Amino acid sequence: MRKKLAAGNWKMNGTSNAMTEVTDLAARFPESNVDILICPPATALSQLSGILEQSPIATGGQDCHVALSGAHTGDISAEMLKDVGAGYVILGHSERRDSYNEVSETVRAKARTAISAGLTAIVCLGESHVQREANNTLDIIGGQLAGSVPDGATGANLVVAYEPVWAIGTGLVPSLEQIAEVHAFIRTRLIRRFGEVTGIDIRILYGGSVKAANATGIFAVADVDGALVGGASLKADDFAGIINALQQA
Repeated sequence: MRKKLAAGNWKMNGTSNAMTEVTDLAARFPESNVDILICPPATALSQLSGILEQSPIATGGQDCHVALSGAHTGDISAEMLKDVGAGYVILGHSERRDSYNEVSETVRAKARTAISAGLTAIVCLGESHVQREANNTLDIIGGQLAGSVPDGATGANLVVAYEPVWAIGTGLVPSLEQIAEVHAFIRTRLIRRFGEVTGIDIRILYGGSVKAANATGIFAVADVDGALVGGASLKADDFAGIINALQQA
């Protein structure tokens, strides 16, 4: 049975003042029947990991370098993330693919490095609005999935996140039928590549304007194993509503 996961991506938000929200969230969930994750900016990761050390809430990074070390000014390695308490790292987010021209081969290399460092890689996939309107969604997702996920992936070291680019931060959400179609497609491809046992074991998250008001419906969709949440993860009240919906799914 796949354990559900509520993952919060703070993006470039969150200074020391945000730690009160984390403390509040941890107090609300002294235990949990779902996995909870917060991925803050790298500057806050060590502090946040310390605050959450005795809670069920895990921490993760938002990106890592392909190399484990070296002359890469301004970059952060997977080993560095692991060293300050991270258990996960988000890779291939559409904002990285778009703003930094990251291609799937780069995402795959980063995922391979992250896994070797003992992190769970959250590999993001998603189509643009133009691609959705052209009925190319499954082609895009299939290509990104094949290119971004490394060999040897398992349910213990990989999470796949489907985030339609046009739904991230826009308030737009695909229909439940559209979400179901993509998640079923991803599940089928994972089983085809890794075999039935591993393919069924890998969690698939949905991301894109998830909030407490729509979470229950989204979490009822087959093969939706949780959510990758952006802005709604910054406030304890908002994120707690999503976590509660997932716990009841």
